[in-house]
This record gives sequence, C-alpha cells and structure tokens, in this order.
Amino acid sequence: MLVRDLRHGSDLDQVLLVREADRRRRRDGSEFLKLVLGDRTGGVPAMVREDVARALELCRAGSPVHVVGRYEVHPRWGAQIEINVLKPALDGTFDPAELHDGPPHDVDTMEAEFREVIATVRDPHLARLLHTFLGEGSETWALYRVAPAAKRFHQAYLHGLLEHCLTVAKAVHATSQVFPGIDHDVAVTGALLHDIGKLEAYTCEAPIDMTDSGRLLGEIPLGYYRVRRVIEDLDGFPPALAQSVLHIILSHHGALEHGSPVVPCTREATLVHMMDNLGGRLGSFDRLEKELPPGAVWSGFDRALGGGAYFGSAGTDASAITAQDRRPPQAA
Repeated sequence: MLVRDLRHGSDLDQVLLVREADRRRRRDGSEFLKLVLGDRTGGVPAMVREDVARALELCRAGSPVHVVGRYEVHPRWGAQIEINVLKPALDGTFDPAELHDGPPHDVDTMEAEFREVIATVRDPHLARLLHTFLGEGSETWALYRVAPAAKRFHQAYLHGLLEHCLTVAKAVHATSQVFPGIDHDVAVTGALLHDIGKLEAYTCEAPIDMTDSGRLLGEIPLGYYRVRRVIEDLDGFPPALAQSVLHIILSHHGALEHGSPVVPCTREATLVHMMDNLGGRLGSFDRLEKELPPGAVWSGFDRALGGGAYFGSAGTDASAITAQDRRPPQAA
C-alpha cells in the first residue's frame, strides 16, 4: 500500500524508507525515536517508544525498514504510524523504485536535451565557461547530473538539479527569442549555472540534506564563488560578461528576503529569476500530485505555494474531497 493510499485504521506490514530518524528525550528522561517513514508518494511520522537503541540501528535515515503497525489520524497529533514491530528489510521483499522519488523523464534523454541547449550558446567565452563546468568528462558534470534540486519542495530527489536547470534553460532559450533586448547567450548560461552552488549545499546521498557549507554559507554565495573562481582562470574572459553572468547567480531568488544579496537588475537576470521561480512552483505541483490520495482533487495547504493545489477539471463537482479529508470519522 502506498503512503498516499493510507486511511485511518489501515494495518501495515511492509517495507518503507526511513526519511528522518531523530532520537529524543521526554521530560522524565526516557528516550523515544521520532521517525518519518515514506515511499515515492509521501511521508508520514512514526513513533518508537520501546527498545529505542535497537530501533535506531534498524532505522538509519535513507535506509529501508520493514514496518508492522497501524496508520492512525489522531485528533490532536494528526497522521502517524503506531509501530508494533520493526524488522530488517530483506532484499527481494520490496521494490526500491517504489520507495524513492525521481524525475518523470529518463536521465539519458534529459542529458541529450541538455547538450542541445548548451549548443545554442555561440559566444566563445560563455561556451568555454559552460564546457569547463558541464563538459561530459568534467568532475562538476558528474555531480551536476545526479544532484538534487532541493531538500523538500521541488525536485527533491537525485537528478533533480539536472531536471530543474534543463527546464529553466529551455524556457529561457524560448522566451529570449520573443522579447527584444535579451542577450540569449548570457541568459541561457545564467540559467544553466544559476543553481551550481547546490552541488556544495546539498548531499547527494539519501536522505537529502543540507551540508555544513550549505547551512553556513548558502547556495547562492557558494555558486557565485565557484563560478567566479573558474572565470578568473579563463584567460581573456571579458569582465563585463563575467559581471552579467555572476549577477544572474546572485539575484536569481529575486528578492533580498528570499536570500538574494541583490535583486535582478538586467533583462537576463529578470528572465532567469522568473523562469526559475516558475519551475520551482510547478515542481511543487508535481510533488503534491504524487502525494494526492485517490479521489482527491485538492491538496492540503502547501507552504511553498501559499495555499492548496487544485488538480480537478472544469467539470469536477465542487464538493470533491481534499487531501485534508484523511481524518478519522467524527463521533455522532
């Protein structure tokens, strides 16, 4: 049974992925283990109150575990799994593809499209910069190809960064041909490199988390300095061109309160920010749709969107259920 299909009172006897494992203490000094267990459709909290040390050995974050228990929706605490037994997940008893989320497109197909977008950049200096970072044999490309785009909200899975930057770059490539005054090569280069700091800011191993550098410095400064160091090593790279690309990286979050040290001040930076924001928001719709229970057309409130997401059609009954309807029946 997929996590999104669980209902109040559902019994579980299956393998789930440990997304988070947090050892805590109560006020009386006793220990308990707070888990988040899930599959490719979502996650749900779970509590271990007995034999915490043994449970922690089985429940390493990023590892599968066999869970026997019951899914309940508590009136106060919300949805959670009451665990009866935890066992090792034996090979052959589960499909890893059912536990891990991933991009909807084949990675080789995305890479081929990525090469096509890079080929549209004709400026020799920018083409050399992209080859240094994203050439097929480069160390950076090996990381870029597998890295996640986020920890939670959009493309938060392996190959997510490739998927996200490809969609942003394709959108920038197309839009730059519609609006006048945009330097296509600068905009596409900025789109391909705008999130390069995530290579240092996030881990590539499950569970995806922020690195120490990501927490202490942030992905925008990490990306800025990574690109700047490479540009400084490229002989004859025009300073004005460097400034244009670096400005895109620094401003792509669009606002100071969102982590950008400067706001977009060029056409190219504005375009990349807009497409980056659009890609992230639409990625949130993809995430929410995967988690949607059968029959639901509305998700619950989502912080990334600032509201619920609607997946119905024009003819859908207005009384259709939402994801928040996963509650125990109320007493008469």
